[in-house]
Amino acid sequence: MNIQVKLKIEGLQNKIRNYDYHYYALSAPLISDFEYDQLYKELEKLERENPELISADSPTQRVGSDITKEFKTFVHSTPMLSLANTYSKDELIDFDRRVKDLLSENEINDLKYVTELKIDGLSINLLYENDKLTLAATRGDGQIGDEVTSNVKTIKSIPLKVKSDIKNFEVRGEIFLPLEGFRKLNEERELTGEKLFANPRNSASGTLKLQDPKIVAKRPLDIFTYYFLSENEFLSSQFESLNYQRQLGFKVNPNFKLCNNINEVLDFCSEWENKRGELPYEIDGVVIKVNAFSHQKKIGTIAKSPRWATAYKFKAKQVKTKLHKITWQVGRTGTLTPVAELEPVFLAGSTISRATLHNIDEIRRKDIREGDFVIIEKGGDVIPKVIESVKTERTFDSVEVSSPTLCPVCSSKLIKNEDEVAIFCENNFCPAQVKGRIIHFASRLAMDIDGFGESIVNQFVDMNLISNYADIYDLKNKREILVSLERFGEKSVDNLLASIEQSKKQNFEKVLFALGIRYVGAGAAKKLAKNFHSIDKLMEATKLEIESVYEIGSSISESIKRFFEDQQNIKLINRLRNSGLKFEIDRNENEKDILSGKTFVLTGTLNSMSRDEAKNLIEKLGGKVVSSVSSKTSYVVVGENPGSKLDKSLKLGLKIINENEFVSLLESK
Repeated sequence: MNIQVKLKIEGLQNKIRNYDYHYYALSAPLISDFEYDQLYKELEKLERENPELISADSPTQRVGSDITKEFKTFVHSTPMLSLANTYSKDELIDFDRRVKDLLSENEINDLKYVTELKIDGLSINLLYENDKLTLAATRGDGQIGDEVTSNVKTIKSIPLKVKSDIKNFEVRGEIFLPLEGFRKLNEERELTGEKLFANPRNSASGTLKLQDPKIVAKRPLDIFTYYFLSENEFLSSQFESLNYQRQLGFKVNPNFKLCNNINEVLDFCSEWENKRGELPYEIDGVVIKVNAFSHQKKIGTIAKSPRWATAYKFKAKQVKTKLHKITWQVGRTGTLTPVAELEPVFLAGSTISRATLHNIDEIRRKDIREGDFVIIEKGGDVIPKVIESVKTERTFDSVEVSSPTLCPVCSSKLIKNEDEVAIFCENNFCPAQVKGRIIHFASRLAMDIDGFGESIVNQFVDMNLISNYADIYDLKNKREILVSLERFGEKSVDNLLASIEQSKKQNFEKVLFALGIRYVGAGAAKKLAKNFHSIDKLMEATKLEIESVYEIGSSISESIKRFFEDQQNIKLINRLRNSGLKFEIDRNENEKDILSGKTFVLTGTLNSMSRDEAKNLIEKLGGKVVSSVSSKTSYVVVGENPGSKLDKSLKLGLKIINENEFVSLLESK
């Protein structure tokens, strides 16, 4: 090994890391783009000539070539808790009162808060081992997330290597897409005929779950970190933690403040609610945290959120525009939804030209008419909706809207049940419903067919290439036709067909959800799959048997029975079955659920694992952990220094096991 070359490479790597930090984290470049490019090219050349000297944390290794077909799950060592929300100054004052109720008089005298801007993005957990980034995972449900390391490494504001006295640690933050990057991304998607992203948060989330890191690298994702976690508890406060993260080279949002009392917190919230439009990224509130970690520990947590922190959510942004016309949109289940066709207006990061009006009763209640000026906002800063009509600006030619009698797509007669607000088209062959069902079937939460979005579905249905979701699996026989289509080529067609083939690996609960049975969402599909194990057993089940499943009511059971009574649906299921889709839980899935129906109570301290780790293991095997003992409890796991739950368990005669027996139970499964 040439020592001089090795030192040269390491020197270039360190220089580029430093320039990256100043450019991406501090927005204060130290050299010109040309000078940076020359250094980068020199490093690339030296590494190409000496491949044995390439390290995983080199700046040149941010973009990997591996395509990720499935994201592995990752169990967080410490849960990524969600925050309780507050929406008014009174609620913040009440939060301050609750915090003080849990502290002593001396502690109250020392009480301070740290306020941080609430970035509108997605949470990420970064794991560093020996100062190097080794793993990145999404928040997921707070306990288990998806491992997205290859994609996260492409974000240049995230250091691949740091210099720290604490070699192993975690840093958590919020990944987001700046407004300018979001605007350019949507411009590019519009040019290629792709569906536009609704907002920067959705685009950031969608980007992070892409399978190809090379595509991720082309999108300007960014990060602000806010949390440092290590076994060595040398930091004493959140304020100190933020400064330490910045010292290590992480990008911390500069607009945080140490507040001496709740009044300073209120002033900070008011200031940034007014200034939020000046920022080059989206924020939707302020996060307020008790500063001292000793105070945080004493105050504690409840359920999935800490008592020592809260989020103050800003009011949704509103804007006035003109409502030109009300049209009716037909969904995949035949439900008609009124849509306001608006004079295009910019709101919360995107241009809005359409907004939901929910239903005819809502239109009449708000007295909204065609030709009115209306106030719109983004519900949760995501879905545009009409709030009210500006009656003072109404003109004589405004038009009241009547309830439609015929489907706007297929002209079939519409129906409206007496006990329901919604209006329905019952024609299952209505093109809008056909397209909607196929789009739902191919969506990420269902069969997850990459590249089979709304524009492709519309094109294929209009060309009679497909007329239902079972036809998707026959497209492999139409490859020559697909290759000849505009904006298609051999590579894109082969990628689409490969994605269709890959979708056959989706488990039964995903397939059940994909069928689009009315009222059967992803959660209901999971419960039904776990209880009935196969489509055949679900088809044979009575309404009473279906309703015996936890949280499955009569509306779902009736919808399921109606779905399976339709012979067209049975034919589609049989075609999908013949195509290789999974209509039963396979053996491996069953093995994962062998604690299904069992409830556990944990009491006392376990030596071999934390309480959260034990909970995760039980839930991964299909069991459930509850906080209180009852006659329905299957097992009470007792560690050292158990509490009153043990006494109650003994009185109820429950099955009590120690830590060794608990571990043996898990291992035997």
